[in-house]
Amino acid sequence: MQIGPLPPAHFDAAIQLWQDAGLTRPRNDPTQDLHRALAGSASTVLAGTEDETLIATAMVGHDGHRGWIYYLAVSENARCRGHGRAMIQACEAWLFERGMSKLNVMVREDNAAARGFYASLGYGLDEVVVLSRRLQ
Repeated sequence: MQIGPLPPAHFDAAIQLWQDAGLTRPRNDPTQDLHRALAGSASTVLAGTEDETLIATAMVGHDGHRGWIYYLAVSENARCRGHGRAMIQACEAWLFERGMSKLNVMVREDNAAARGFYASLGYGLDEVVVLSRRLQ
């Protein structure tokens, strides 16, 4: 798998992959999320491709203090081959190059598979509570 910035030709495939993986929510427009991430210097969307076919994505960014990953997805027929791990490593490298020393990932509490995946990569639970408020 080759990993690099998501090219415009794969935008629709990325959004479809996010929908297929159950990552989208009605209140968040994935097209807007994608364009917002690509518009700033503190974020990007990485693409994992094989034979010019999109098989994985990860949106990565930082707030100047720590990094975050969103929309990590691997197509169903490409799972369990190390692609998720490779995408995480690419995100970690992208953040390290920008001076970030910590990476946070938010996983829905009921997503046991994702929690297990991140635990297998050495990610652990922080003693924090995330509070939020919708602005729109």
